[in-house]
Amino acid sequence: MPDVIPPAVRKTAFALTASLALLTTACTGRSGSGATDDASKNTTINFWHAWSAPNEVEAVRSLVAGFEKAHPNIHVNVVGNMTDDKINQALRSGGGDAPDVISSFTTNNVGKFCSSGALVDLNPFFEKSRIDPSTTFPKPMNEYTRFEGNRCTVPLLGDAYGLYYNKTAFRKAGITAPPRTWSQFTADAEKLTVRQGDGYKQLGFMPDYHGWESTTEHYLAQFSPTYFDRDGRSRVAGDPAFQQGFTLQKKLVDQLGGFRRLERFRATLGDEWGARHPFHTGQVAMQLDGEWRLGMAEEAKPGFEIGVAPLPVPDDRAGEYGKGYITGTVAGIAATSHKQNAAWELVKYMTTDTDAVVGFANAIHNVPSTLAALKSPKLKYDPRFRTFLDIAANPHSTTTPASLNGGVYLVTIQQFGYDYESGKVTDLKAGLRKTAAQIDTDIAQAR
Repeated sequence: MPDVIPPAVRKTAFALTASLALLTTACTGRSGSGATDDASKNTTINFWHAWSAPNEVEAVRSLVAGFEKAHPNIHVNVVGNMTDDKINQALRSGGGDAPDVISSFTTNNVGKFCSSGALVDLNPFFEKSRIDPSTTFPKPMNEYTRFEGNRCTVPLLGDAYGLYYNKTAFRKAGITAPPRTWSQFTADAEKLTVRQGDGYKQLGFMPDYHGWESTTEHYLAQFSPTYFDRDGRSRVAGDPAFQQGFTLQKKLVDQLGGFRRLERFRATLGDEWGARHPFHTGQVAMQLDGEWRLGMAEEAKPGFEIGVAPLPVPDDRAGEYGKGYITGTVAGIAATSHKQNAAWELVKYMTTDTDAVVGFANAIHNVPSTLAALKSPKLKYDPRFRTFLDIAANPHSTTTPASLNGGVYLVTIQQFGYDYESGKVTDLKAGLRKTAAQIDTDIAQAR
């Protein structure tokens, strides 16, 4: 997303996972090794982040200025536009110019950050400050910032995924409300689809996993799957949620014209980040996407009214309607830092101070990452944005868990999704067993 995950970063997020593998052997820092400094003394710390757009850089500057006003003895040297690759190199090498505090857009890398010792375990800092993460952060954010008991990162704003829909097209099709269940969703997608020759004048929904944000993890969140058991082994073949999710998505692909016809149409559509995105142009009537899409869609000046709602849930989970997939930016303290107590003061301020979190969220139009900030009367947003705040606060919302080898397991599941929806794999159960075995093998090799 433009404000939390720039296009270039989002498209290479999985690739960055591989570069993090170097941390396992190259980083020798350990949690707490630098927590000996006196945070009340005059000091300067380095904060590296990846935001680069002018409004984002200004928002970070304002956030840090608020911290320095509250902590006049701690000065912060801010370095922006830092990719994970650059951050990883600095975390390995250390030194005076290396970061004390970092932020990353790639939550898939939390498992690597924690297991390698690149970032310190923040649990002792939370305990010392008498802050309970379980009552401070929304449940999914609380989950994706830790790995095997090690809380080496903390949420710094978030993303929530929901359903955008063309209200004008809905009215024309006689649909009076956004779908709440999967059966309603598929019926509406069919009703909104207007076929034209070998393609479509209007497609109700682009179900392909190659589509814009319609990845396997975003879909599967509505089915509440359990990715790993207590021993860390894949549950892809054992949890019925996966079979149900893949089955219903494939049925929708077939119902809307089949994989090949949909792919031919998709190839004619605009890209995800441009003004010609197919939802902006009205070529696709419903869109799975994050909170950032609202501003982008309105900026493109579409010729229709935009509606926002949670993504539908399976019919047998109708009572959980309102949930969605959650992810976001994370922050942490470098194990190589010798100023970890001062660094914690910055991290604590940026991620737990309600007014600071609200101000930052207002500035870059992302979802606040604390329960208190989600309820703050100081939040400023389009009324439709409320949907994403509610999704973030919903106790049924889910995320994808951290893994020892980062997001490799998600890439494996996504590849299976491609093979199944296209017909390359026809035996779903056998395919899921093979996928689970591959995930277990990859994680075993990473140990």
